[in-house]
Amino acid sequence: MNTEDRIAPSRENCAYTSCYCEENVWKLCEFIRAERAAALEQLFVVFISNQNRTVPLWKQKSGRRDQPVIWDYHVILLQARHPSDALIYDLDSELSFPCTLKLYADQAFRSDCNIRPEYHRKLRVVPANSFLLNFATDRSHMRNSDGSWKMPPPPYPPMNTAECQMNLDDFISMDPAVGWGVVFSLDHFLQTYAGNSSSSPSSAAAAAASFSAAAPW
Repeated sequence: MNTEDRIAPSRENCAYTSCYCEENVWKLCEFIRAERAAALEQLFVVFISNQNRTVPLWKQKSGRRDQPVIWDYHVILLQARHPSDALIYDLDSELSFPCTLKLYADQAFRSDCNIRPEYHRKLRVVPANSFLLNFATDRSHMRNSDGSWKMPPPPYPPMNTAECQMNLDDFISMDPAVGWGVVFSLDHFLQTYAGNSSSSPSSAAAAAASFSAAAPW
C-alpha cells in the first residue's frame, strides 16, 4: 500500500489492549476521523458473532498453529472502497495490517461449510461514524463476580454517550431488529463486499480439516 493511500497508523502505533477489540476499533475510527475524515465514509465496523456466541476465526495471534480461536465475538474494521480492493483491519490477526478482504476471507474466515451450524458466523456491519456516535461501554463484561478484571482494561476512560453507559450487547447481537447496522450471514457479507462467497472447495476443506482437528466435538 502506498503511503499516501494509508488511512490508519501502522499496527505498532495503534491504540491496542488485548481482549478489548471493540475499543481498539473505536480508537482506530477516532484516529481516522481526526486525521482522514473523508475516509470515514468508506469504513464499517464489523461485529462477528452468532446466537451461541461461538465463532471460529483462523490466523489469530492467540491461536496455535493452524487451529482456530473460538471467540464469543470479535470486532474488525472494513474499508469498503471497491469489491476488488476492500481492506480489513484486525489488530488481533497474524495477517498484514491491513490485508485484503479476499485474503482475510480465505485465511481467517475460511468457510461455514462442513462445520456445525452452531459455529456459523454472522456479521453486524455498522457505518464507522454511527459506531463512534452510538457505541457505549462501561467494561462491566470484563469484570469477575468479585469486581476484579478478567483482563487489564485500557488506560483511557470508557466510551459512553449522553444517553447510554453500556450497549455493547446491542452490537454483538445478531438479531436484525436490535441495534445499529445490517446483519449478514458470512456468505452474504462476502458476496456484498468482496464479490464472492466463502464456500469454495479449498476454503471449505481447510476449515473442516483444521476445525475438526482443533475441536473435540
